[in-house]
Amino acid sequence: MENALMKTEKAQPCLSIEIIKKYVCPKATDQEAYMFMQLCQAQGLNPFLREAYLIKYGDEAATIITGKETFTKRADALPQYDGFKAGIIVVDNSKQCQYREGSFLAPGETLLGGWAEVFRKDRSHSFRNEVSITEYERRKKDGSLMSNWKNMPATMIRKVPLVQSLREAFPDEFGGMYSPEEMPIDTSAL
Repeated sequence: MENALMKTEKAQPCLSIEIIKKYVCPKATDQEAYMFMQLCQAQGLNPFLREAYLIKYGDEAATIITGKETFTKRADALPQYDGFKAGIIVVDNSKQCQYREGSFLAPGETLLGGWAEVFRKDRSHSFRNEVSITEYERRKKDGSLMSNWKNMPATMIRKVPLVQSLREAFPDEFGGMYSPEEMPIDTSAL
C-alpha cells in the first residue's frame, strides 16, 4: 500500500497540434505536429523537458528526435536492464585498430566509428552495434561538417550505436525513437 501511494507517474503535458505549433515547432505542418504528438503520447515523451524535439528547416520535412539522455534514463528504470559499454573505433598512432571505451581520441589518431553493447539480465547475449563515422557525420548543405560533428566527432559517434543497441534490446520502450546524432540535423542548437 505504501509503495502504491509513494509512486506517482510523471505528469505528461497536454499536447495539441496548436500547442506544438506555437511552442515546439512553429514551422511544422498540421500533419507533422500530429505525428509528433502521437509519438510523444505513445512513448510518454515530454518535449518541454527536452525529451523529444520536432525540428524543421525551411520547406524540408520535419524531423522527430529523442534526446540521448531519455534513452539512458529510461533504460536505467527497466528491471531487465543490466548496463552498457560504449566507445569508439580508432586507428592509433602506431597504425593499430583499437576498440576503446569512452570517446578519448588522441591527436593524430583516425576515428573510424563507434561501438556499443547493451546487456539485459534476462538474455544470454548482449545487443551490440558498430557504426562507421562516414555514415553518420552530418554535413551542412555546403558540405562542411555541422559544428558538433566538427568539434566533438568521437563523442557524437559513440552515441549512435548506443541508442541503436538500446532500441534493439528494448524495442517496446524505444521503438520509433531516434537520437539527434542519427538524423541529418544540426544538434548544436538543441
